[in-house]
Parts: sequence; structure tokens; C-alpha cells
Amino acid sequence: METQTTVVWSEIPVSDMKKAVAFYNAVFDWQMTIDESGPNPMAILGNDMETAGGHLYPGKPATGNGPTVHIAIPDRLEDAAIRCRKAGGTVMGDVITIPPGRFVYAEDPDGNSIGLFEPKAA
Repeated sequence: METQTTVVWSEIPVSDMKKAVAFYNAVFDWQMTIDESGPNPMAILGNDMETAGGHLYPGKPATGNGPTVHIAIPDRLEDAAIRCRKAGGTVMGDVITIPPGRFVYAEDPDGNSIGLFEPKAA
């Protein structure tokens, strides 16, 4: 039996699609765009529909203890944390090291909980 990814898709609700796309593009060095071809606008995380991932959509962000989506960064964790702050997000706490890499909790400008994740070097 082939191994299946446990989480296959995530959806992050945002109050302002253009502002949210600008934030995620800045933090993760993506070139996301807003797709309005379906019943609701969305922006695919990383602009890649072919992988397990997710999208941003117009919605009401969770308050309090909503779920956290951990997203791989393209470079050093410290650099991504700086970009997060500059783009209007908040970095929460210290870097945490786990066997597959390092991460830090953050919030996007809507208060959605995200993890900035740096995979362990191969």
C-alpha cells in the first residue's frame, strides 16, 4: 500500500485577499495570485495546485485557539521571521527544534496561526 499524506489540504480564511496574498508572498517568497474562476476567490499556497497544500479564501479568521498550518520556508528560519514581521505578521515565542527541522509559531495579519518551518538539512 502506498503511503498517503495525512493532511491533504488546508484552507486559511482571510479578511482581505489582496493584503493576505501580499503577506504570504513576502514571507514565503511565492508568486501567488488570486484565482476567481470558481464560486469563491482563492489563492493557492505557493501557487502549486499539484501538491498537498492549501489556499487562502475570503472568510472569517478563527479567534483564540484555531488550528495552526505549518508552512515550509525557502531559506533560514530567522530570515523568514524577519520577513513575517516586516509584512505585518507577529512571531510568537522562540524557535523550536524537532527531529525533522526547526519552526517558530507566528500569526498572519488576520491572526491566523501559522508555523514557519525550516526542514532539517539533508
